[in-house]
Formats: sequence, structure tokens, C-alpha cells
Amino acid sequence: MLTGKQRAMLKAESHDYKPVVNIGKFSLTDDVINAVEEALEARELIKIKILNNNMDDPNEILQELLEKLGAEFVNHVGNIFTIYRKNEDNKFEL
Repeated sequence: MLTGKQRAMLKAESHDYKPVVNIGKFSLTDDVINAVEEALEARELIKIKILNNNMDDPNEILQELLEKLGAEFVNHVGNIFTIYRKNEDNKFEL
């Protein structure tokens, strides 16, 4: 679980990041989950965009992703969510 200071540091770090995964009208497919998994392995901290053509609740999509991948919520602005999952390389000192 992230503390407030850790979350603030990760939020500041991700400010200039662009979304690496877009979730469209088919919502959470196995391919989308695998893409998020690979992005988290490579980067630890990523942004995900839920496109306007998706009719599912963005918060439910986010919760399902966090549960399946063991990631932690950092921030969201509109339909862009930032998530974090520590890996062996540990790029961010928390």
C-alpha cells in the first residue's frame, strides 16, 4: 500500500507520461490485460486511457485491473488513470 508521500512522488514523476494502453469499446479483454501486464513489467509506472466509446464504468474497469495485476492506484484525471506496480528492477525508490 502506498503512503501519501509515495503517491505524490509517483504522481509528480508520471506528469509528463503519455498513456501506453488504451481501453476501447471491447473493455477488458485478455489482450488488454496482457498489454498492461507487459507495460508494468517494463516501466512500473504507467498511464491507461479509457476511450469515450467504452460504455463500462471506468472505476469498475480500474478496480478489476488493479485486482488482476496486483497494481496500485496512483491518480486519475478524467479518463486517464495512473497505476504502479513494483518489480524486481525497482526503478523508483519508495
